[in-house]
Amino acid sequence: MAQAVQVRGRGDIAAARRVVVKVGSSSISGENAGQIEPLVDALARAFGRGVEVILVSSGAIATGMPHLRLDSRPTDLATQQAAAAVGQNVLIYRYQDSLRRYDIVAGQVLLTAGDLENPTHRSNAERAMERLLSLRILPIVNENDTVATHEIRFGDNDRLAALVSQLVRADVLVLLSDVDALYTKPPSEPGAVRIDNVAVGEQLEGVSFGDSGSGVGTGGAATKVSAARLAADAGTAVLVTATALVEQALEGAPIGTWFEPQPR
Repeated sequence: MAQAVQVRGRGDIAAARRVVVKVGSSSISGENAGQIEPLVDALARAFGRGVEVILVSSGAIATGMPHLRLDSRPTDLATQQAAAAVGQNVLIYRYQDSLRRYDIVAGQVLLTAGDLENPTHRSNAERAMERLLSLRILPIVNENDTVATHEIRFGDNDRLAALVSQLVRADVLVLLSDVDALYTKPPSEPGAVRIDNVAVGEQLEGVSFGDSGSGVGTGGAATKVSAARLAADAGTAVLVTATALVEQALEGAPIGTWFEPQPR
């Protein structure tokens, strides 16, 4: 495994050894399915610099919905599982089809919350991920919706991404969404102010967050803050920004909301 890098600011991202990127359902499904190609372009450029990249991708249920002739996200677990079973296959195909332009092979990794709580399963997942990275395979991680239950789900893939960043000891976690950064209130409301930097332990008092509003995902700004704190407290720097800005993010541009990591 390559030597870990302590990333202290956005400018250090381009020199990071290992990066986890998380993308949400609304960014790569439905009418936004075309965003997979520019996302892959950005990941491939980082990959070409020698960065070990892990993609945590939501979107299985949202991608499967049209194939089940569903107009809205199902609320019952069985239909969610059915949609995920169909959608995960289509989603991975779309990623691999795009990655083929760069001669990069994807490896599918499906996890449940129980996998990362069970020491044996966690060790197996870590070993598999390390081997994929050493073989220069791009792991694409998602929750294993077809076997997960309401009681043991991660709840959202922001938390999954934070736990994966801990598992692989990533230098940086990039959380992507539809918004360019976190704001003191939903950015559509008057007086919303962009949050540029969050120091270790900062409480973000007086900040309110709205939902994602897309109707196809489960995360929002509040889940991103919770996940960012989880990763940053474990020593992984976190950048929260928009999917459309992923290339700039991976090159260390001064964008998004930066969560300073706890020193390792």
